[in-house]
Amino acid sequence: MRLFAPIVLCLFVSTVTFSQEKLNIKFGKITAADFEVTSPLIDSNTNAIVLADIGNTEFDGNFRDWFTLLFTRHKRIKILNNKGFDAASMSILLYSQNEKVEKLTEIKALTYNLENNNIVTTKLSSKDIFEEKGKGNYVIKKLTFPGVKVGSIIDLEYTITSGFLFNLQPWEFQGEYPCLWSEYNVALPDFFNYVILSQGYLPFDINTSKIGYNNFNAQNATSVNNNFITTEISNKKWIIKNIPPLKEENFTSTIENHISKIEFQLSEYRFPSRAVQPVLESWSKVAEKMMESPEFGIAFTKSNDWLSDDLKKITQGSKNQEDATKKIYEFIRDNFTSTSNYGLYLSDNTNLKDIFKRKSGKSCEINLLLLAMLHHEKITSTPVLLSLRNRGKVHTIYPLMDRFNYLVVEVIVDGKTYYLDASKPMLGFNQLAPDCYNGVAWSLTKDAQNQVNFYADSLKENNFTTVLFSVEKPGELLGTSYNTLGNNASLSFRQNMKNTNITTLTNEISKSLIGDIKVSNLIIDSLNQYDNPVSVKYDLKMNVESDILYISPMFGEAITKNPFTSTKRNYPIEMPYLKNDSYTLNMAIPEGYEVEEMPKSVRFKLNDDEGMFEYLIANRDGRLQLRSHIVLNKANFDMEDYEALREFYAFIIKKQGEQIVLKKTK
Repeated sequence: MRLFAPIVLCLFVSTVTFSQEKLNIKFGKITAADFEVTSPLIDSNTNAIVLADIGNTEFDGNFRDWFTLLFTRHKRIKILNNKGFDAASMSILLYSQNEKVEKLTEIKALTYNLENNNIVTTKLSSKDIFEEKGKGNYVIKKLTFPGVKVGSIIDLEYTITSGFLFNLQPWEFQGEYPCLWSEYNVALPDFFNYVILSQGYLPFDINTSKIGYNNFNAQNATSVNNNFITTEISNKKWIIKNIPPLKEENFTSTIENHISKIEFQLSEYRFPSRAVQPVLESWSKVAEKMMESPEFGIAFTKSNDWLSDDLKKITQGSKNQEDATKKIYEFIRDNFTSTSNYGLYLSDNTNLKDIFKRKSGKSCEINLLLLAMLHHEKITSTPVLLSLRNRGKVHTIYPLMDRFNYLVVEVIVDGKTYYLDASKPMLGFNQLAPDCYNGVAWSLTKDAQNQVNFYADSLKENNFTTVLFSVEKPGELLGTSYNTLGNNASLSFRQNMKNTNITTLTNEISKSLIGDIKVSNLIIDSLNQYDNPVSVKYDLKMNVESDILYISPMFGEAITKNPFTSTKRNYPIEMPYLKNDSYTLNMAIPEGYEVEEMPKSVRFKLNDDEGMFEYLIANRDGRLQLRSHIVLNKANFDMEDYEALREFYAFIIKKQGEQIVLKKTK
């Protein structure tokens, strides 16, 4: 996949003035002409448009905090309709650690309305700014612009002062609303080396770096008596113009993977007369710290003798290590409840003995207990850190630990490698949920750190359905449907059956069928055998007494809705697994009827060998025989493939919706 996929857009016409590298716009300065904004980015679905979003980060030397980050932002938005009022409610994130919090040192917010060609300005009051606790280490400042109407322009400017040098503000160029101009400027002193991570599919209109110099008053930065030190400054500027909105659509792991943005990771300090001091740790250092942590490595590698009696009962009758591994895994999976789907470490004031006693804990705590039991039995097992699909991908090289939010277990027995997640009920042995298949993961020990690849392209979902109909007596066809589900569909089915019953499921199947068809004798196989796929079998009875019969030959198994609804897509398509759906129909033609009309056989390929749909139908010896087969050999597609995928599914829906027409013979 290309790093950048260019999107061609026409230049917009607006009263906002552009120069090569600078936008002529200032907070609080506006004219009546500024309300006239036209752009090819605006269509019937555009509720608001960002006229400008400009950020700046500088470093300031000081005595108390060593160095301070000063981040300023100016954002101007025009509200186009009532649905755009949401854009007038904003949140500003402030990082906190212990009792130290970034400070919102200055904030100004104005609403402009054009009334009788006069600009009426409404100012935000400080009492209308609210604070609440955010997720993790964040505090949120919330505000809503006053006096907002359709056609309003809102103007926001604020400054954040931060002593957290590792938290240099990232910048998102793309968001929910189209943006005419997004710009970020960062002045990086040579004292600090940051890894700059760029993401997205939009090319920069401007990407420059100019060298300058500056004096800093930073007493703790150097051991010399003179507090003023001079260093080289790298003045970086990134600008993207005419940015389309980015909204989450079907088959998206998380929109965060695709937003055009820049992030920074502090990697080292480089001060005069001092050795370079690394900040960004290596994987070996990360592994060493984690394995020496009482909340992680020590928790499962110590003896844990308190488990001995229970493990004797759990593993009783095991023939070998693989059998023992399965028994331990199944014991935890079937008897413990996950209270949270995220995390890597034991909670504060919690140990594995507590988790075992109460039979519940975070998903990572349950899997740490699995590790402890396996280690107790001397079964080779290691923790694997990963990021779930809805969290976003991890970096393939740097150990950016805030990206990792999930823990599974790698087990090696007799040369075979298994991956286990005991926190998911009804999950089969050596199976992980599709949301774990998010690319790169890492297995950790003190001595070895290995990259593990969980790619969606390695996961295949196989679904097989066979429907057989025969004539038992005049006026009716009797049939049987056999459906064998793939691993993911089996897991979903088992989860759904916790809240339903055979009668309800029978009624749901009946509603999915077209025509006078009755469903009975529904049987579910392997519902509680989690290592095996679920099979569903039921009987069908169809009345055939009309002069003309219209038969929908897919019998409830047809795709009826195209998952690709947008006319275009600005980022790749990420399916959770490969697809192999096979449907077979063998139906006796009722006595006294003949085929008046039936669909034609077709084969349709997607990008040569990336996918295939075949619909083969024939009338042989008084029986209708149909095979419908859908194959996707890729899980991830470039945005350039979007239209082809959309047409592929549209073709399937049309073909699977066609009917067979039977008429009575004279």
